[in-house]
Amino acid sequence: MAFETTSELRVRYAETDQMGVVYHANYLVWCEIGRTDFIRTAGKSYADLEREGVRLAVSEATIRFHASARYDDRIVVHTSLSAVGSRGMTFAYRVERMDPAGGTPTVLVRATTSLVCTNDQGRLATLPREVRDWLERAANRNEVNQADTNRGGLSHAD
Repeated sequence: MAFETTSELRVRYAETDQMGVVYHANYLVWCEIGRTDFIRTAGKSYADLEREGVRLAVSEATIRFHASARYDDRIVVHTSLSAVGSRGMTFAYRVERMDPAGGTPTVLVRATTSLVCTNDQGRLATLPREVRDWLERAANRNEVNQADTNRGGLSHAD
């Protein structure tokens, strides 16, 4: 599946420890930003899905750390949808630190999250066929969406 979104942000002081290094759990928050932006770029929002009765719960998360981010680093989260099934989906993420001098970005984290569809009572449910088809169409686009530089787009930086 080829479609990928990018979400930009800057490391906030509150996301770091006393040494200025990003606390490990914040990478999952950044993955959520990427996932939310991916869904919005595909044409809906999480709120739209919830109004349609689709509730998505994270059932699994994996993270492989390669390097650390620090306060005020410019971060880019690359998000793609790697699988869609009858009851859920899996997203893949690559979190990079941009080189301030314009060189090659540094990969900080590679991660995945699997989400399952639940009903209003929190029980496992089948992903509605029209939502599944919409996600599969979005995942198979042959383009990469670069984040907008304004706050109204996919940029969460500054």
